[in-house]
Amino acid sequence: MTRPLDQQLAAFHLPPSEHEALLQCFPEDPDPVGEACWEAVRAVLTPEHPFELHQLLFDAAYEHRTPELGPAPAWSPRAEQLAEGNLGEALATQSWAELHAASVQSPVSWWSQVLEELKITFATEPTSILDLAEGTTKARWLPGARLNIAESCFARRDSNGIALIWAEEDGVLQTMSLAELRRRANEVAWALQAGGLLPGDAIAACMPMTPESVAIYLGIVLAGGIVVSIADSFAPEEIATRIRISKARAIFTQDVIRRGGRDLPLYSRVVEADAPKAIVLPAGDQVTEDLREGDVSWDVFLAQGGTEEHFDPCVVPAETTTNILFSSGTTGEPKAIPWTHITPIKAAADGWAHHDIRPGDVVAWPTNLGWMMGPWLIYAALLRGATIALYCGVPTGAGFCRFVQSSGVTMLGLVPSIARAWRANDATESLDWSRIRCFSSTGEASNAEDYLWLMSRVPGYRPVVEYCGGTEIGGGYICGSTSQPQAPATFSTKAMGVDFLLLDEEANEVSLGELALVPPLLGSSNRLLNRDHESVYFSGMPVGPQGQALRRHGDQMEHLPGGYYRAHGRVDDTMNLGGIKVSSAEIERVCNEVDGVRETAAIASAPSGGGPSRLVIYAVLDVDSTARSEPQQESLLRSCQMRIRGGLNPLFKVHNLVVVDALPRTASGKVMRRVLRARYIQDSLHS
Repeated sequence: MTRPLDQQLAAFHLPPSEHEALLQCFPEDPDPVGEACWEAVRAVLTPEHPFELHQLLFDAAYEHRTPELGPAPAWSPRAEQLAEGNLGEALATQSWAELHAASVQSPVSWWSQVLEELKITFATEPTSILDLAEGTTKARWLPGARLNIAESCFARRDSNGIALIWAEEDGVLQTMSLAELRRRANEVAWALQAGGLLPGDAIAACMPMTPESVAIYLGIVLAGGIVVSIADSFAPEEIATRIRISKARAIFTQDVIRRGGRDLPLYSRVVEADAPKAIVLPAGDQVTEDLREGDVSWDVFLAQGGTEEHFDPCVVPAETTTNILFSSGTTGEPKAIPWTHITPIKAAADGWAHHDIRPGDVVAWPTNLGWMMGPWLIYAALLRGATIALYCGVPTGAGFCRFVQSSGVTMLGLVPSIARAWRANDATESLDWSRIRCFSSTGEASNAEDYLWLMSRVPGYRPVVEYCGGTEIGGGYICGSTSQPQAPATFSTKAMGVDFLLLDEEANEVSLGELALVPPLLGSSNRLLNRDHESVYFSGMPVGPQGQALRRHGDQMEHLPGGYYRAHGRVDDTMNLGGIKVSSAEIERVCNEVDGVRETAAIASAPSGGGPSRLVIYAVLDVDSTARSEPQQESLLRSCQMRIRGGLNPLFKVHNLVVVDALPRTASGKVMRRVLRARYIQDSLHS
């Protein structure tokens, strides 16, 4: 410390009793571990204290902690918290490491327990939990089972319980019981059937996350349809691509999106994408757009289904497709990943085991049906008898934070950029978030200081459960948990039921390397609609040290001292921008259309202090281009930004554009983006 702690505390002008109480947390002999000291400190601090004080005392508590102990935890569960958790009974007789090992080594026992905890309802029980007759890479889960996973969201539950709680930007809370949600989902199912849409038909959803979209999602599944997930932020070209790949026969959408007092076009983008028959919901009282011939408004659509309330769900084999989601590869076209009726079990299992979601909880996660966290939220909450909390507005402002308080959220998920916005705007000031038991974070790399701030927003702190996985595995492969100490911006465990290795380029196990999953994995994909699944995930993969087949995933991960892990982004040419995975090729395709540009290379660069990746464009100009001065390069950057906004996604922001004479290439002519990433980092250090 640069000054004695009491002098540093004096700068905060604390009441004498608090000043003395904080000093008493620090023993005369330095605490080499720091955890006991920090536990005493966080019992005194409150969200009303300046965050600078929180940061000062966190650093002071762990000042003498040595690197071999690993990252410093900002939250650790108390004995009573462990006992009350979903895994409390199991952890009373074994350690977390032993429990995880058992979940991998004895998958039949683990997943049998999960099925019971989630109250999964089968029309025909599976003949077994796992069939490995064709090997681990072609494992069959729940063979012989017939079910409709949406039915499990309602059966064996409290029909009078609150399924949804939501608010518009005016902050007025509204609720919907589970029985009412079932009735509305049944209405959708009847109307689909009356409209000639059959089981197995693909039906797209491109709209905000609203109570209606939850009913639409569940109604499609109950009717035996396949939900095609399309983000409402996509440009027409990207909407059209997903409709083409999925062969969607209809699409649910909204006339406009109301955010921050503005009406943003949505239906018009769907029309421009030449979408099939659209069912158009109003953002307000009625649809404000003139509809194409053949398109129908929401009320007209529902009316065609009649007044029958009961609907018998379409029961199918467990491996039947229920949802098509998309994840970018490196060839420019997104991978189309089918979710089956089994995949949601993996999502909900993570919510149960790692996020400690319990019956009666309120779960909020700003998301969209276009991304896996939309379906994840539906299943992780409803399959545990919890309430889904939806805020129909901008999640980065104080309005959302007030909604978290008023709706009584107990598990709050987010992407790191949201936490950064809350912190920058002091959006949580004077709010009571004491009902929150844990936060969770996914989608992009997080920043340790931002997440220490987030943890400190609740008296006594709350953990941030870091969560990383993929659409193609239905959930996480690496997580935090509410049953282990949590250090900001790190993972504390492999996901339950999941094993992986970290490999270098020679396939040796290392502490920092490319992550390879070890099948079998319940919920993971076994086919793709527009790729060869074997080639994408297994071709060219080495054999594990114990002879295991390995599945490619593409993330780079580091195993830290103390058992923690830290993410280092993608090892291939896929980047993560604002929680959305996108290939370099997709970015480059639209930037190459800018006048004066011969070719581009897109990379993602992490800030030096950690946090979400930033998009950087390297551009080679036409021979006769004069755009080499700084103002002209700024103009090029704006042109690339406009192309990306109109042709790809308006949420992607170009952080920097660098003009170069040529792009580095391999002998076979492939652009070496890794070289550009390393060059950009080096240049940034010297700028």
